[in-house]
Amino acid sequence: MEAELKALEDKLAQFVEINERLRDDTQRLRQELASSLHRNKQLEAKIALASDRLEQIVKQIPVEET
Repeated sequence: MEAELKALEDKLAQFVEINERLRDDTQRLRQELASSLHRNKQLEAKIALASDRLEQIVKQIPVEET
């Protein structure tokens, strides 16, 4: 009986350790995701701005008549 309780206690301790590690990993991944999403929005804004600027430049190019 004592050995069974010790084995159960060890398994419970292992479970708690794994659970804490997974919780930490989840938190880190959530932070990384939030950071990536923010960076993605910044890059989308830069792309939109560059696209608008390029469009304006293209409009200024004179059209050649053939």
